Amino acid sequence: MTFSIRPFSEKDIPEMINIWNSIVEEGNAFPQEDCLSVETGLSFFKNQTLTAVAFNDNELVGLYILHPNNIGKCGHIANASYAVKNGHRGERIGEKLVIHSLQAAKDNKFRILQFNAVVATNQAALNLYKKIGFIQLGIIPEGFHLKGNKYLDIIPHYIQLK
Repeated sequence: MTFSIRPFSEKDIPEMINIWNSIVEEGNAFPQEDCLSVETGLSFFKNQTLTAVAFNDNELVGLYILHPNNIGKCGHIANASYAVKNGHRGERIGEKLVIHSLQAAKDNKFRILQFNAVVATNQAALNLYKKIGFIQLGIIPEGFHLKGNKYLDIIPHYIQLK
């Protein structure tokens, strides 16, 4: 099996949107409430510092977006989001995407990668970020709004890029 990560191309957009929207529809990880269309998806992915896609053989199995977490005097801090295709979770694709994004963030002159809202029930992400060396910043009680008017805690994380 051949695994690779590369910047996205427009031909990847339909599958990227399917993967992204499946996570939005699950409603327990991304802050977005609205799904992407072909038009909004292309614009969304193009407007990132980097959007990268992961392939196992010829199948698109995941992606990430990388962009500034803030502007101006905090513009050296990056933020990223990761999406792994249903049926491929647990194959360490997320880990490969995170590691790739760390180097991409350095290459783009970011000094820190920060996650603002890791949902406290996302144990796979929490374990991965700890393994890689991210530092937890505390807990924001009820910072994530689930469907059905339920709230979950979020745990911001960061890692310095050296």
